[in-house]
Amino acid sequence: MAFIQGLSDFPNFPSIFALPKIKKLIMYAIVTIAGQQMKVSEGQKLFVHRLDAKSGDAVSFDDILLVDRDGAVTIGTPKLSGTVTATVLAEEVKGDKVIVFKKKRRKGYKVKRGHRQQFSQIQINSITA
Repeated sequence: MAFIQGLSDFPNFPSIFALPKIKKLIMYAIVTIAGQQMKVSEGQKLFVHRLDAKSGDAVSFDDILLVDRDGAVTIGTPKLSGTVTATVLAEEVKGDKVIVFKKKRRKGYKVKRGHRQQFSQIQINSITA
């Protein structure tokens, strides 16, 4: 009795383990949010410079520069018509502290200041362009 290597030993055997390959639609857009261009896709969570919106509010961004739908790229001249809608998850989040230190040698001049940028966390709901 020979050892069976796999289902390839039975050419007419229907494989219950072979699942159909589902091609996932890859879609992303490049959008201007609060003065910065960002690459976003649906369901993505990201931090942007502070927005004037409360937590849970829906916001929309109209400055869509590029959309890629599974390899079909559409470039705006300069913008595309459509919107990207998002939900504000966290109203105000502070970033890492940045220390600004200035010194002029041999003059006794030293200034040390710190800064923490304020961000809003958003989640992209849909891209329509």
